[in-house]
Amino acid sequence: MLGGRPFGLVAAVRGRGTIYLVGAGPGPGDWLTLRAARTLARAEVVVHDRLVSQEVLAFVNPRALRFCVESETLDADLRQARILRMLEFYAARYRFVVRLKGGDPFVFGRGGEEWEWLSQRGWRVEVIPGISSALALPAAAGIPPTFRGLASAFAVVAGCQRSGAQPDWERYARVDTLIILMGVQRRASIASALIRAGRPPTQPCCFIENGGTERERVVVTQLADVADGRCEVCSPAVWIVGDVVALRDRILDAAQPEMAWTGCRSRLAAVSP
Repeated sequence: MLGGRPFGLVAAVRGRGTIYLVGAGPGPGDWLTLRAARTLARAEVVVHDRLVSQEVLAFVNPRALRFCVESETLDADLRQARILRMLEFYAARYRFVVRLKGGDPFVFGRGGEEWEWLSQRGWRVEVIPGISSALALPAAAGIPPTFRGLASAFAVVAGCQRSGAQPDWERYARVDTLIILMGVQRRASIASALIRAGRPPTQPCCFIENGGTERERVVVTQLADVADGRCEVCSPAVWIVGDVVALRDRILDAAQPEMAWTGCRSRLAAVSP
């Protein structure tokens, strides 16, 4: 509770409904937070992205209206405008409207933009954070972003910015661990830029492809191989660059019985490119 109200900023009321911005996590149903599951069970309308898993959607109230709003054919800005109009339309007619987004809505998910736009227009908005794939998937694959004596800092970076621009990789070259989202398509140019900026060409890196699903594949390689185009990976994938990747085999070999709870030990074998 915050100031006697549920957690999350609440805008002035317009219409009848409350719009809940809910993080769906990386995919597995048992990685969904309890609060998110309870919210989905009460929802009257759910507007969700294409990558939200069927395991998570199974928590949705079976009587709710449900819309998948991600389209490969629409421009991203046009798609976003359509989503916002839908949320307004249904919030004027229903009390419990959920905007369900993969991972955490505020980690490269445009959740902040949706929150700002809706609040400025007078809608009541509540936020339910989700587990970000940027942290959950490396951990489940045996790669800690920080490790005492080896990595004391990490950065989560978008591999592609607005209008197709790339980040200034020199800013990140000295960060111990880089976790790169949305970087698969540009992986060769990103790896080359990181090497030019001072990362060792032999530094280990890892792609977690389709993480948290039955199709999960972990590709362990080194930065030079990625730069030379010798690493085949498909989207979506989380890309980790740093010496912590070398810990993976040691950790999994030591913790194999303890990690059985993840349900994905059998698909965590490294794949040589």
